[in-house]
Amino acid sequence: MNRTGILFVISGPSGVGKGTVKDAVLKRLTDIKVSVSATTRPPRVGETDGQDYYFIDTEKFQAMLEQGEFLEWAQVYNNMYGTPQSFVSNKLADGSDVLLEIDIQGAMQVKEKMPQGVFIFIEPPSIEELAQRICKRGTDSEESIKRRMAACREEMEHSRYYDYLVTNDDLQEAVVKVYSIIVAERCRIRKNNEGVIGS
Repeated sequence: MNRTGILFVISGPSGVGKGTVKDAVLKRLTDIKVSVSATTRPPRVGETDGQDYYFIDTEKFQAMLEQGEFLEWAQVYNNMYGTPQSFVSNKLADGSDVLLEIDIQGAMQVKEKMPQGVFIFIEPPSIEELAQRICKRGTDSEESIKRRMAACREEMEHSRYYDYLVTNDDLQEAVVKVYSIIVAERCRIRKNNEGVIGS
């Protein structure tokens, strides 16, 4: 029987390592589609257009927004991010599972539109640890880090709206947990459209 794909959303505060967790999970799962977001921020060292993000200018982003092409979008630290809706909808309809890694603002928009998705919140072991990680990254000013920490405290309150909570204290352990969540959700009867014998 035909099966509708499952949307998995990985989210959490900026700098928590959700992208690193996602990349590691994808090395274990080769049969899941990854939705690539569009952003107006410039690429970081090592990032590739069309693979990490679609890097576009503000004018093009606004045009896509006005045409309703985003499943979700958000402005984060003076940059705009959005998830193209057509890719996600088409893949799910084809029976493919889709993995989406986005910020908390965007995740809440997706949850409103697609509540049947599986939402995974990645949290830091502590706010202090998160600050240290961002400092080590070396891409943010002191003012930017202070803004991120203030936002993180507020963002952590949103974890109650998610289905799963994973602490990124030990990366390998966090990866195993997210991988296990995906495998378990794929096995849930309600996620398949095969029906029940005798129904």
